[in-house]
Amino acid sequence: MQRAPAVLLLLLVIYGFRSPPTARAQGPPETPPATAARAFRLEQNYPNPVDPETWIPFYLEESLFKEGRPGVVSIRIYNILRQLVAVPTAVGHPRGDTVRVMGLRYTQSGRKVAYWDGKDLAGRRVPSGLYYCELVVNDRSDFIRITVLTPRRRSRFPIPLIRRSRSDE
Repeated sequence: MQRAPAVLLLLLVIYGFRSPPTARAQGPPETPPATAARAFRLEQNYPNPVDPETWIPFYLEESLFKEGRPGVVSIRIYNILRQLVAVPTAVGHPRGDTVRVMGLRYTQSGRKVAYWDGKDLAGRRVPSGLYYCELVVNDRSDFIRITVLTPRRRSRFPIPLIRRSRSDE
């Protein structure tokens, strides 16, 4: 019975969930807008699988700032039920490294990085599983999948091993 969670996690990692959280069951598939039209891109986090922290790189292109306005950036981590789990912090932002990337203004193009410590909004370590990272820049969004593997902790209380005698067989 102890193998059931491990097998379930393995199946989720191997097969994953084929559709992003906003996919619909009916209707024709939508074609994603061109990267040039979005003027940003979300890159795969590293390390992936997450154990226990990760960095999420994203790139803001020059065309985002042509009108002189800053780019408003938000990054959110969701679980497979589309429930908000966490908001990463900015790395190297002028306002500091501890500011959350939620409606954060960027004024220059280039590669940016956000950091997630693997904890939820309440400060607890998230359980193993599949999560989605959403990058929203000026009301346009992109998703990546993040796999979290938390190490199993040994019990403080040893579980006695019950051995069957040969007479039971």
